[in-house]
Formats: sequence, structure tokens, C-alpha cells
Amino acid sequence: MSASETLVVETAARVLADLADPQTIVQKRDDAWKAPLWSSLQEIGLDLAWASETAGGAGASLGDGFGIIREAGRAALGVPLAETLLAGWLLDRAGLTAPGGPMTVAPVRPKDHLKLDKSGRVNGRARMVPFASDVEHLVVLATGDEGPSVALVRTADCKLKPGKSLASDARDTVEFANVLPVHRALLKESRGREKDVLLLMGAAVRAQQIAGALDRILELSVLYSQQRVAFEKPISKFQAIQHSLARLGGEVAAAASAAASAADTIANTGFDDDAALLEVAAAKIRCSEAVEVGTGIAHQVHGAIGFTDEHILHRFTLRLLSWRDEFGDETFWSLKLGEFITARGPRELWPLLASR
Repeated sequence: MSASETLVVETAARVLADLADPQTIVQKRDDAWKAPLWSSLQEIGLDLAWASETAGGAGASLGDGFGIIREAGRAALGVPLAETLLAGWLLDRAGLTAPGGPMTVAPVRPKDHLKLDKSGRVNGRARMVPFASDVEHLVVLATGDEGPSVALVRTADCKLKPGKSLASDARDTVEFANVLPVHRALLKESRGREKDVLLLMGAAVRAQQIAGALDRILELSVLYSQQRVAFEKPISKFQAIQHSLARLGGEVAAAASAAASAADTIANTGFDDDAALLEVAAAKIRCSEAVEVGTGIAHQVHGAIGFTDEHILHRFTLRLLSWRDEFGDETFWSLKLGEFITARGPRELWPLLASR
């Protein structure tokens, strides 16, 4: 990381440690922590780090933003920081100004599509939208006669059907019925990938969150194994536990590497060539696979205590399992990756892999 990225990441880590400590949240069992946290995030400019200064943001680099998101994953953050960053990025990409306050994006599921009619109103349905009922604005990607457009929509103008993720975070179905946007603009071109740009960026964001959270559950598991005593010695001394932790460490390293590679590719080349699809698909697949293995090992190491409300492990594992399915699960991205490779034929496969 560059010096600026290191500073941003360290700042995000300090704020989250002070105001969103998972153990403190579990003990208090209320949402009083959310308002001071969001106020601090806004004051520093972390919430709109990806929006340019002319669009009302901080104008930070993509690397800075991905670092913030990784720290949010390490905190198992239950507020829409990642979604607001993503919304600000999408607004800025279309040349629109970001409003104040938390935001989210739609659609987040590959089969959901929103349409713009001839009068510029948004129609359609988006399922499992993260934190929709907790925010005042939605940033949506909708397709009209002129192509994909980005629209800023008031949540109050939509019909919401409340829903919850495994971690009890809001995941709402949003109905758009002739909704007039506050602002809208055509999305800038990305070589025919305009309609997929939100899905690709969202998958890269979720991969970073997964990598951060997996890293934290590895720390928790190692610490617990050193403290928990059975048969007069720490369970970390048992070979079976050591093997499990080694496997968890391998999954964490693989997820971190894949997520970082996707983030670097987006930061350096954007979505203008095939590298973005290859890297993002591979990252989401590998990170999602690591979730299945990693959460299982962490709970095995912790035993019954890891399932209790009093322990913080569930804040991480339940969000990991939720993030795994958002912006395309591993099945969706595996099919995308297979289609991508098949379309180019066997002669291009090795040069493609070797170039990465």
C-alpha cells in the first residue's frame, strides 16, 4: 500500500475500533452506537471516499476505498458503509452529486433488472437490497432506451417489503412503480459492460469484506485455542486443532490474495478490458468458497461458545454467509467465468492465466 492508503486504512481501523467494537455492541444489545459512528465517518469523509470532491466526496483513490471496506469487514460492520461507498462511486461515475447520509444500491441480484420509461421514471423490483429501510436514498442502475443510467431515488418514494439477512441486517425488497429520480444520468461507457458494472464492483466490494472478516475470525480462533484449556493444556496444543487452524489460515490467505488482486485490477485498469471480469469472478468464487470452509472451522474450534449471543463470533460468520450470496454467488460467477474462457477457446487459456 502507498503512504496515503496506509493512512486511510489506519484511520478507518481506529474509528471502527473506538466506535464499532463487536464485543461492546454484543454487550449493549442496542443500536445506540450507530449514530456516533456514522457522524464520525462523515466528519472524516470515509463514507464518500470514492466520490470526487466536485461530487461532494473526498476524492480518495480506489485503493483507499477498498482498504476502508476491508476494515469494515474486520469489524463485521452492521451499517451501510460499504454500500454508501459503492453508491458514491456509482454516482460519481455518472457525474452526479452525492447527497449526505448513508445510501445503498440496487439491484444487487443478477436476475433483477430495473427499467427507465420514456419519461425517465424507474420501474421494477429489486430483492434483498442491503439496508434499504435504513437509508434515505437509493442509487440504482436502470436501463432505458438510451442505455444504462444511474438514478438517485428517495427511499420514501418506493414501496419496501422488509427482510433480514442471516445476521439480522436489513435486506429489503424494493418496488419501483413510476418513481421519479432526484437526479439521473447516463452511465459512462465501459466497452459494453455498463449494465454489469455495478455487479462487478459490488462483487469486488463483497470480496474485500469477506477477506477482512475471515482474517478476524482466524485471529479470534487462534486466541481462543490458546486460552481454552482441556485435559490440563490449551487446546492449541492438540494436533487436530493445529491442523484446523492451519487450514483456516490457508483459506484466509487465499481469500485475501484473490480479493486484493481484483481490487488492484479495478484500480489500475478499471472495467475496460477482460482482466476485470476474470479477476472479480475469480475473487468472488474463491472468497465465497473460503467462507464455507472458514466459518465451519471457526465454530468447530470455538465449540458451543461460538454459537451463543454473548460471543462475537456469530457477528462475523453470519455476515460472511450473507455476503457470500450477494452480487452473485459462486455458482453465478463460476458460470460467468466458464463462459468467458469457453468463448476464447483453448489456445487463449494459458496465455490468459499466465498474464495474471
